[in-house]
Amino acid sequence: MISDSRIEWIEHSDPESWVHAVATEMETVLAQELATHGSARMLLSGGTTPAPIYAQLAVAPLQWPKVTVGLADERWLSPQDSASNAYLVRESLLNLAEVGRFEPLVREGLSLAESVHAANLEAEHAQDPCLVVLGMGNDGHTASLFPGSVDLERALASEQPYAAMDATGCAVAGDWTRRITLTPAGLARTRRRLLLLRGAAKREVLQRALGEGDARELPIRVMFGLKGEPMRVHWCP
Repeated sequence: MISDSRIEWIEHSDPESWVHAVATEMETVLAQELATHGSARMLLSGGTTPAPIYAQLAVAPLQWPKVTVGLADERWLSPQDSASNAYLVRESLLNLAEVGRFEPLVREGLSLAESVHAANLEAEHAQDPCLVVLGMGNDGHTASLFPGSVDLERALASEQPYAAMDATGCAVAGDWTRRITLTPAGLARTRRRLLLLRGAAKREVLQRALGEGDARELPIRVMFGLKGEPMRVHWCP
């Protein structure tokens, strides 16, 4: 059990209960937003970790045509590329639920800078997200805010929701060093922030991040000081 006023720690005994609990929480948040505002917008991360959660969420009895889905970050790849976050979200959610709108971050025919500009323009005129789903790497990155990136300080200081990221030299970024990522400013506009973690190593990284230090060392630290609700951390072994 991790106790810290800056986060809400929710511990699950196994992956099955973890998937069910997160999907249920997401359904509840979306249902409340739909009831209050008549529409809802959420931002999702890619990767294999949240895919089963999205698949379970897809069968929830929600007014899916009134839901907009966007992304927390993206690799500089075509949305049709199987290594893109857009592809993962499409396969695990969009192909299973009749979502009203999907907002990819990479725009076909536009440059990286132009795609970031388009994403920021869209975000500025869109409904604030009621929900964002995030992960964390063993290096402490979240979204595509990688420690050691040449663009990290600029992204952390940006007042725009999204920023371009050059993660050259950041081993965890793998072959995909060019990215688009949510910034702390973009994360601050999201009411419910969920961090999904599995395994002892991720738990240890989070505990270290809750200690003293700045976000350039462990970017997950940007989540601890954001206005609004504390980040809710769902963890299982």
